[in-house]
Amino acid sequence: MLMQPAMAVPVEYMSEEQFTCSICLDIFTNPVSTPCGHTFCHACLTSYWEGRTKPCQCPLCKESFRKRPDLHVNHVLKDITEQFKRMAGASGAVGGATPPPRSPPSPERKPRVAARPVVLPGGLLTEMKSRFHRVSSSENLLETTETPLSPPPSSPPPPYSAPQRRNCASATAVAGSAGPQCPVHGMILDMYCRSEQVCVCAGCVQHEHHGHMVVPASREMNIKKSQLGIVEAEVQGLIAAREKKIEEIQTSLADIQANAQQEVEVTLSMFRALVGAVEQAQAEMVEMVEVGRVTAELRSQALINELQLEIDDLTKRSSNLTLLARSNDHFNFFRTYPSLCSVPQMKTWEAVTLTPDATAGVVMRNVTQMVESLQEVLKGLSQTCLRSAMNSPGQQLQLLKVQEYAVDVTLDRDSAHPRLLISGDSKQVHCTDRYHDVPNLPERFDRVVCVLGHQGFRSGRHYWEVQVGEKTDWDLGVASHSINRKGKISVCPANGYWFLSLRDKHEYVFRTDPCTVISVNLKPQKIGIYLDYDRGQVSFYNADSNMHIFTYMDTFTDVLHPFFSPCTNKSGKNNAPLIICPMSGLLKHT
Repeated sequence: MLMQPAMAVPVEYMSEEQFTCSICLDIFTNPVSTPCGHTFCHACLTSYWEGRTKPCQCPLCKESFRKRPDLHVNHVLKDITEQFKRMAGASGAVGGATPPPRSPPSPERKPRVAARPVVLPGGLLTEMKSRFHRVSSSENLLETTETPLSPPPSSPPPPYSAPQRRNCASATAVAGSAGPQCPVHGMILDMYCRSEQVCVCAGCVQHEHHGHMVVPASREMNIKKSQLGIVEAEVQGLIAAREKKIEEIQTSLADIQANAQQEVEVTLSMFRALVGAVEQAQAEMVEMVEVGRVTAELRSQALINELQLEIDDLTKRSSNLTLLARSNDHFNFFRTYPSLCSVPQMKTWEAVTLTPDATAGVVMRNVTQMVESLQEVLKGLSQTCLRSAMNSPGQQLQLLKVQEYAVDVTLDRDSAHPRLLISGDSKQVHCTDRYHDVPNLPERFDRVVCVLGHQGFRSGRHYWEVQVGEKTDWDLGVASHSINRKGKISVCPANGYWFLSLRDKHEYVFRTDPCTVISVNLKPQKIGIYLDYDRGQVSFYNADSNMHIFTYMDTFTDVLHPFFSPCTNKSGKNNAPLIICPMSGLLKHT
């Protein structure tokens, strides 16, 4: 009994759009489907998801998947796609080649009915013939499961026999063809090696890049362009967030200016009714409000300038992304793509705000009391306002004063724990996951990952700043030269350690016994450390917002060194280094 052939779908009921991958814009190769029901080439979808840290998304409908889906080739769709290719090729033969003569039917069986010729809509046959001629001619280099087209008998054999896959230009491309050419083999650089991320030719695939993951350059460019759209959206989101932050700062500044103006007017009207001793208090109150307003203006201008610089950088990057996305030159595309393919790491602005002057309202309340008891209020007015304005203009002026004692601090390599890596200029330190081969010197810490500053102080005033960024853990302060550096260390002032610590992103403590918990409203990116040896004072400041954090008073008798600990990496969450900031912008103490 004869087996009936598999039923074929009439080609007039199929269109090329049904078999086109929306990433590479070509006929499916090993089609796979996402959970949302969209289908793509297996290699295209895999490349689209490569290197993405965010949840995987469907390239078409942007549906996110919490877990990267397992991709399996749809063999039914693959067979239909191959059938579509063959039928389209056969349809092209109808219009030109003469079919071979049929043998007469056997007397033992009935003659079959002649197959009806395939008729395609007008213009579609020509389009399919040209498109599938291009597809079949480019399949020779990327589909090892297909048979390459045989060259005409009169054509010379190709110079290289490259692995046959889909969508690469013919391996017999010669010098003089359009596009950049390989300087080694003289053929068009129309393929892309994912293993080494360079454009290659058919000869490179056979030799230098044999066994590498090679795809057509045009297909890879389409995949990367689809990824550029996501990067562009993220960049636009960063721009929008910063523009919104500028509006927020400007609104806050307007409110602060209005409140400051109101404070000035009320204060002036009250003090005009007073005489003699009231005039001195009047000047102090007006000056206090004015300092708050000027400080707010300076702070707002600095924030706006910084945000504007970031917006300019992002806008330039956005323009470059747009130009790159429009480019059809794959050679220049892949030369430029690595520098633009990722969103830049930038400062986080969510926690940055322009806070009102802490003295707002204090003046008005105290002036009202002054009517009933003038002498008593005048005696304590300034002190009351200053206590209410803790960590505001007065403290900011204090930080400006201590910055006059800025010193150039460097790290002492001989004291660094073996896991610490110090930069060439001795200004940066971070903790690695392995021990380095360093001499076991007496002054080297062998258990706690910390390092001392090279400079030692036995008198005077000294100030330095350290950038901590977004680190989750760190220790900063001063330590005595004679401290124990071997084995387990008990850190407290009694044992020669005076330092501030951050743990788990938000927990600030000063290392006393027990620890002193410190409330920090605005997370600092840069810490200022001030040492007044003669007075026995160690103070810490938020150098970004000019706010005082904590001060500890003691009596010093030994040489003191700056103390640094970047703490352990915590699986990469705390990998950033501690960076000693340059003091060139401050008045150095000599």
